[in-house]
Amino acid sequence: MLTSGAPRYLTTSDVASRYRTAPSTIRYWRHIGYGPKGIKVGRRVLYSLTEIDRFEKALADQSTKEPA
Repeated sequence: MLTSGAPRYLTTSDVASRYRTAPSTIRYWRHIGYGPKGIKVGRRVLYSLTEIDRFEKALADQSTKEPA
């Protein structure tokens, strides 16, 4: 049971669905150091919503700095 203040985590498949890409792409991003940072829990990699928000903010900031 989750408490209201507990962080929520997504699996690699959940993140892939969010970005409309394949799970292998998310694994590749993690391999090259791109994308949201995951944490290993046993054999699984989980991504916190806080980290996903940070990654999306960085993408938005980057897109606003590029010349039009």
